[in-house]
Amino acid sequence: MKIITGEYSGRNIFMPGHIRPTQNLLRKAVFDMIGHDLSGLSFLDLFSGSGAMGFEAISCGAAEVCMVERDPKCVGVIEDNMMILKPGENGQKVDLIIKDVFASIKELERQGRKFHVVFFDPPFDQRLGKKTLKTLLAHDILHPNSFLIAQYGTDETLPGIDDVQEIAGRFLLVKDKIYGSSRLTVYERLAEEGL
Repeated sequence: MKIITGEYSGRNIFMPGHIRPTQNLLRKAVFDMIGHDLSGLSFLDLFSGSGAMGFEAISCGAAEVCMVERDPKCVGVIEDNMMILKPGENGQKVDLIIKDVFASIKELERQGRKFHVVFFDPPFDQRLGKKTLKTLLAHDILHPNSFLIAQYGTDETLPGIDDVQEIAGRFLLVKDKIYGSSRLTVYERLAEEGL
């Protein structure tokens, strides 16, 4: 698999053999929408797999990238990819949390960390999209202006925008599109006036 945009564009990264990778088309759609210049922004990649989305964010200049993965094979691949790409050499903060996603979200809140972009792509067969979204909205780890990006199976449904706004304030539904067996839903959180 190749990095498709930014500083590392065209560079190969390893991919675990037992996971479903985020398609190039879908990764491109995400970064076309949120922008290819993430300078000064923080990016959280949950259910990281190979770390492809996190490495794309680093390639686009994100100042801080946090990847969360607990599968030992995937962790090994992410660490190998870090050795290849050597992220952080330009001053970015890059970390890998080897822990359950839901426990990690709570821990990130305890640490007071906040992110401008949160991407999550749980295993489709576990149908964790809705649980992940609700957990994120229940914990204060989003900047006032931020994006929540979900990739999940087409047989799962995430809460509608009205439900999201009721839980977490002003959100816009930016994108909701099917790519093969994947569905991509993107919410943008808007800062309340006066913040």
